[in-house]
Amino acid sequence: MTRAASARRSLALFVAPALAIYLVFAVLPLATSIVMSLFDTSGRAGAVFIGLGNYVHLFTQPVVSARFWNALLNNAKYFAIHVAVEVPVGLLLAALLTSDAVRRAEGVYRTLLFIPATLSVVIVGFIWRLILNPLWGLVGFPLLGNQMTALPTISLMSVWQYIGIPMVFLYSALLAVPRDVVEAARIDGAGPWRIFWSVKFPLIVPQFGLIVILTFIWTFNGFDLVFALNGSAPGPNYSTDILGTFFYRTFFGSSGQLADLDLGATVATVIFTLMLAVTAGYFWIVQRRLKVHVA
Repeated sequence: MTRAASARRSLALFVAPALAIYLVFAVLPLATSIVMSLFDTSGRAGAVFIGLGNYVHLFTQPVVSARFWNALLNNAKYFAIHVAVEVPVGLLLAALLTSDAVRRAEGVYRTLLFIPATLSVVIVGFIWRLILNPLWGLVGFPLLGNQMTALPTISLMSVWQYIGIPMVFLYSALLAVPRDVVEAARIDGAGPWRIFWSVKFPLIVPQFGLIVILTFIWTFNGFDLVFALNGSAPGPNYSTDILGTFFYRTFFGSSGQLADLDLGATVATVIFTLMLAVTAGYFWIVQRRLKVHVA
């Protein structure tokens, strides 16, 4: 056996376990959901192929369609709040951590800011529910009980927990900025503010696209924090209902709604298709232009 063949065999042996886990727990459930969305299993005749019937039902049945579009709109708001707050604050924190102002305690601050991302979502939801309780909490107004403030409040809770992730991305990008470029700008008389916005910031712009697309994937997969705070029927009046909770309620049944496995699989397939289309569009348009620019 040649050395190249031996290396390929070793590589295959190392990759096989991870690939098997990925196929069993990711690809197989996804494929099963797509197949289930094409069938009707509610009748006594067993599984009956109905093609796109479940999709037609999802988008045309008045109650189901209204709930779906409401969840999609709420998810878009959830994503927008994350991007509008997480990215600027993460950039600010990353800039502070790489500045001379906190250089001595940089590791301490970085650890403290990232700790919330390691906490259980259930614990985070429980703590924030106690803090925001209008009876014995720190806020007298029922932020989670008002239709206008419930979703922004939950979004900001999530931002607080995961602000460390974009901060670490941008922190790493700032550390990768060549020192000679910064020193050249300093020799030319540029101050810290001018160096950051005219030298460092343009070099880390590609990281913003990656952060935004990762945030999109994460928020449109969101479920845990909303469920921990409000259950599967997020209120008030479904104002915090997102695609994850809508799928859970449709597939498993909850809050007076009967479980519909086929329609739930349809919702899951629509969510996957939406995320796939946006992610593919980003890599096709943005990343392709970046590669051409670099080349």
